[in-house]
Amino acid sequence: MELFLDSADVPAWEELMPTRLFTGITTNPLLAARAGLAYPRIDWRALAGRAAELGAKELHGQVFGPVEGYADWAGALYEEGRKAGLRTVVKVPLTEEGIRAMPAIKALGGPVLMTAAYDAKQMFVATALGADYIAPYFGRMLEKGLPAFEAMDQMLAIGRASRSQTKILVASIRETGQMAQLAKRGLDCFTIAPNIARDLLNDANTIAAARDFEAAAMSS
Repeated sequence: MELFLDSADVPAWEELMPTRLFTGITTNPLLAARAGLAYPRIDWRALAGRAAELGAKELHGQVFGPVEGYADWAGALYEEGRKAGLRTVVKVPLTEEGIRAMPAIKALGGPVLMTAAYDAKQMFVATALGADYIAPYFGRMLEKGLPAFEAMDQMLAIGRASRSQTKILVASIRETGQMAQLAKRGLDCFTIAPNIARDLLNDANTIAAARDFEAAAMSS
């Protein structure tokens, strides 16, 4: 099982990464905006360095801007990861432009994640191009009325049929119960927002039981 923290908010990293629950951290321009960061001006060297200090083995960053610049941006991110001592993963949207840019990015030799998947057919693309990860937006799929659970089953089947090494990194999780349902179907790699991470850390019944233990210990 691999868990990633889906956030560009460094204070959230500092709160949650010390739990050692997470393999790494995933980011994108929307998450950066929510954290008050201007994506084109992010200091990836500093960000990667802080992620590494907090125990992250991977930091995922997403390409942006003109497609002609994707490979150069990817190369720069890989270099910052090497300097920081962690694995940087380049996220590429599953648009036609992103797909066409993949060979040049793959030629750099670093790991790639194909992101914003909404349909099982996109697993064919990710496996054919040798992507290290594909990120289906599970919660958004459900909200659009798409057959999200069926799509996850189909992605797993495509991966098995192709003997692919492409990991399905399920994104856009809305509650921990969804993770349990998906794990039952064979999914074992998730990226989750800080609020979902906090929910993993707490259960009302467990908290009540722990209080009972403490009360019994103090009364003896």
